[in-house]
Amino acid sequence: MSSWLSGPLWPAIAPIVLLLCSNVFMTFAWYGHLRFEGRALWLVVLVSWGIAFFEYCLAVPANRIGHRVYSAAELKTIQEVITLIVFAVFSVTVLGERFTLNHGIGFVFIFIGVAFVFRGPF
Repeated sequence: MSSWLSGPLWPAIAPIVLLLCSNVFMTFAWYGHLRFEGRALWLVVLVSWGIAFFEYCLAVPANRIGHRVYSAAELKTIQEVITLIVFAVFSVTVLGERFTLNHGIGFVFIFIGVAFVFRGPF
């Protein structure tokens, strides 16, 4: 009996889990410094770069594993959806910004695009 880590679903699930984790790192790298506007730009660039290293350590294997199951376009689409969700949560909880109806409607349109990517060729 194989575990879920080595089972047939792993190549489909692993990229989603790894991309979710990598996007948390990247969101902090790209936007976390906004909470520290008084810090020198060179310092936040270096800190962000260090955080982004861990994002790459997760994103590259996610795409390598995921390409067994998903096309490159599907992997990129998965990554973008995860990015939107992680960013929406981050902007509200960490940056204290409002999630507005405009944001929600915009995300719905993006998700409609996602449906077309995963629908397959016409």
